[in-house]
Amino acid sequence: MTTATIDSEPAAPAVHTGTGVRRIAQFIDGRYGEVRAGRSFEDRFPATGEVTALVQESTADDVDAAVTAARKALRGPWGRMSVPERIAILRRIVDEVNRRFDDFLRAEILDTGKPVSLARQIDIPRGAANFAVFADLIATMGTEVFQTPTPDRADALNYTIRVPRGVIAVICPWNLPLLLMTWKVAPALACGNTVVVKPSEETPATAALLGEVMNAVGVPPGVYNVVHGFGPGSAGEFLTSHPDVDGITFTGESVTGEAIMRAAATGVRPVSLELGGKNPGLVFDDADLDAAVEGLSRACFSNTGQVCLGTERLYVQRGIFEAFVERFCERAKRFRFGDPFSNETTLGPLVSQVHREKVLSFYDMARREGATVLVGGGVPNVPGFVSGYWVEPTVWTGLPQSSPVVSDEIFGPCTHVMPFDDEDEAVALANDTRYGLATSIWTRDVSRAHRVASRIEVGVAWINCWFLRDLRTPFGGAKRSGVGREGGAHSLEFYTELRNICVKL
Repeated sequence: MTTATIDSEPAAPAVHTGTGVRRIAQFIDGRYGEVRAGRSFEDRFPATGEVTALVQESTADDVDAAVTAARKALRGPWGRMSVPERIAILRRIVDEVNRRFDDFLRAEILDTGKPVSLARQIDIPRGAANFAVFADLIATMGTEVFQTPTPDRADALNYTIRVPRGVIAVICPWNLPLLLMTWKVAPALACGNTVVVKPSEETPATAALLGEVMNAVGVPPGVYNVVHGFGPGSAGEFLTSHPDVDGITFTGESVTGEAIMRAAATGVRPVSLELGGKNPGLVFDDADLDAAVEGLSRACFSNTGQVCLGTERLYVQRGIFEAFVERFCERAKRFRFGDPFSNETTLGPLVSQVHREKVLSFYDMARREGATVLVGGGVPNVPGFVSGYWVEPTVWTGLPQSSPVVSDEIFGPCTHVMPFDDEDEAVALANDTRYGLATSIWTRDVSRAHRVASRIEVGVAWINCWFLRDLRTPFGGAKRSGVGREGGAHSLEFYTELRNICVKL
């Protein structure tokens, strides 16, 4: 088994043992805890299955201490800081994350197994950029003012201010750990809130490492806290049910989102939820076929399909169906497995053995239901990494819309492709789902592109592209894909309370 890429200096705040196992601690009130036997769980490198870290599991008392520290910080120096002072700190966070770029890169790869080429280009740069974007936003945001006539023929001024919501619980997913965590933490801090972060138990390292950054740049203790653990009966439940948490933001699958909404109902606390998807891609017969094949191969297989915006349903107009499928399958075969730390690797493993079992159960189901397997459908042989959580990029056809393979989120490198005849049928097929996160539409007809994009029930519609993001735009889902919007000024609706002030003149 290949271990050379694991046994060097650890990236996370940790004690490094002789076997290469790191220790990842909780971070509360500006201090790291102690990882003790009996109160820890294992963190594994998905490419090999090796244990690379022991992670401190936070108790209910630990979570209470984190929330208490966050509440205290709101009344301390952080709560008294001016907007320019907060902006200056956010910009120092950007600089410090970039200075420690290689540490964050290594920690992210050890947790996720994703190829270094992907993490280097997307995860770490965006993790830093999120703080820059919201620093810029909060520096330029204005508020409303209304001149109001009064019964005595005088005037009044009504104006609004935004105040921090308070202590925010940030529950993070494992597919883009740093990126999606800072996507929430950055606007929360920009608006003057404090946070308690619960990263996924699969990917705890970069959230813990960010505590070192916070201390280095002068973020007061208690503003940023990290607790580790699982969901029910562990840190996730302790945090979301804590009465002193003022708002909960979560990215993940829809069943967990429902549980969080139930917890938030006690105390009538707001939630921001970006949940699951079963995203459709539509290819019309006038599309640029080469561009569609390349763009949709990324949409279906990037990050081994572990992307909430990924495309697991493809609908292709009948006249080009065979030509598209042939080219698309050839492109799927060109992904290269291997050491995630090698620049030659283009596809990594899934995040865990449990998740691989889930994905492979859908691969088995597709065969049982009579799907035609056009590419993949199994487990690749990756020399030197045979114990990793690998699966093949997979393309099916021949299943009905009612099949769970076509209707349920799989979150793996797979897609089902089906022909359609006309625009109305394409839209009907795309909307035939309980989800509504994103779509990708491929056509040279500008009028059709706008027409179709407006008819598909999603939060994000891409035309002739995929995953092209402007961080100022609204992001979120419809139907079972979420509640609320993140991004730019839209994030402020969750992370602040609007207060109206009326002055009689």
